[in-house]
Formats: sequence, structure tokens, C-alpha cells
Amino acid sequence: MYAASREASSRAREALSAALTGSDSVAATTGSELFAVVAVLDDQRSLRVALADKSVSSSARAELAERVFGGKISAATTAVLTTAVAQDWSRTRDLVDTLVLLGRESLLRAAADRGRIDAVEDELFRLGRIVEDNPDLEQALADRGKTAADKHALLRRLLTGKVEELTLQLAEQAVGRSHGDVGVVFDELSDLAASLRKQIVAHVRAATELTPQQREHLAASLQRIYDKPVTVHVQIDPTLLAGVVVRIGDDVIDGSAVGRLQRLRQSLG
Repeated sequence: MYAASREASSRAREALSAALTGSDSVAATTGSELFAVVAVLDDQRSLRVALADKSVSSSARAELAERVFGGKISAATTAVLTTAVAQDWSRTRDLVDTLVLLGRESLLRAAADRGRIDAVEDELFRLGRIVEDNPDLEQALADRGKTAADKHALLRRLLTGKVEELTLQLAEQAVGRSHGDVGVVFDELSDLAASLRKQIVAHVRAATELTPQQREHLAASLQRIYDKPVTVHVQIDPTLLAGVVVRIGDDVIDGSAVGRLQRLRQSLG
């Protein structure tokens, strides 16, 4: 984002923080309603352009949002939406992307309020791995020829009763707008959940399943390195032969047997 949109996004997030007071139902409702608003904006180009038009006064943009969505969304969601559209955005896309982010944060806040954010974060990570390991499923979820409703129906058939309802809502919204790597989107959601808990995520590929003690030791070691609490997500990859590969952001720590063999070959070459 350019500077103007970064400032606008920051103010919109402040409005969200102010709005999400009270029970977890407020956060859950706000998240669902923000996703519904985004769906309308995705379908109506003229409306989303008008709501981000800097040549129109901020009050007029807020009034337009209230006329279109008033009575259809809660007071909390209205407050977030009108604050967002009243800001000056560098690009229309930045407004919509921020509303998506605020919707996701709202649902994750609801999960935290219910004491279920750990479960939601883990389920989102595991969904990413399931999609990554099933090319047919990934293609179906990313298919531009399928409607969002088709993709939602597929997810509900696969996941209803097996994951948290908030996980399912987040997954539905993600695949409904995604036209690329769905597994990456699930990883982004999992990382967002961790960041809201003031943690960083370590994506670990291991040759064999790690014991609880090994996970704890690895998390403690990484916490000493990065000076932040670390959430460890593990994916089994037998091709590594032994050991683990850890990715945190752009950092990669390769302690696998394959990695050691590659480094040995390089040193001998």
C-alpha cells in the first residue's frame, strides 16, 4: 500500500477495535457482515469506485455507504464501514482489501473471545496442507469458472462438523475471492491468527512426526532466536530423510539430511 492507504487502513482498524466491545457475538457478526459488504462491492464496480472516490467529500462517501447498507448491517459494522470509506485511499482495491482484513480479524477476535483461536489457527494451517496435497481439490477451489456459492458448498460438504464454524466462515470467504494458490491463502489466515496472539509462525517440514517434547524444544529454541513467542506448525515430508526445515517469514533454517547432503556436495564441488 502507498502511504495514504496505509494511513487509511490504520484508521479503519482503530474503528474496528473501538467497535468490537462486548460479547464475542459482536465480533462474529461484524466479521460476517464485513464479508457480506465485500461481496457486494466485488459485484458492483460502480459502487466500490464511488465509495473510494477522493474527489467526493468523506462525509458524502460515508452517507452513501449508510444509504446502501443502512438497516442491513449492525451498528458496529456500520461504524467500521463508514470510517473506512471516509478515508482517502490510494487505490479502490486497498479499501476492499482492508475490509477483507478487518472481516478476518473480527472473526479471529470472536474465536479468541471464545477461547478457540488456537484451534482455528491449527485448522487453517491443516486446511492449507490438505489443499496442497490434493491437486484436484486445489483446482476446484481456485477454478474461475465456479461461483463463490459453488466453492462454499464444496467446503461445507467437506468440513461441516469437522472444524470450528469460524474456521469454515474464514475458509469460505478466502476461497470465494481467491483465484490463485488457495493453500497460501490458508497459511496467511493461520499467520494472521498467530499475529493477533502476538506470536510468529514457524512452518516446519519434518521427515517424521515430532513428539510433543520435540515441538516444545523447537519452539523454545526459536523463541530464544527471535525473542518472540513462536507457534510451530509441522508438515511431514519423508523426502527430507531426517531432520527438519524451518521457515519463519523469509528465513529458512535447513537442518534436514537432504540439506546437509546438498551442502556437502557443494563443498566438494
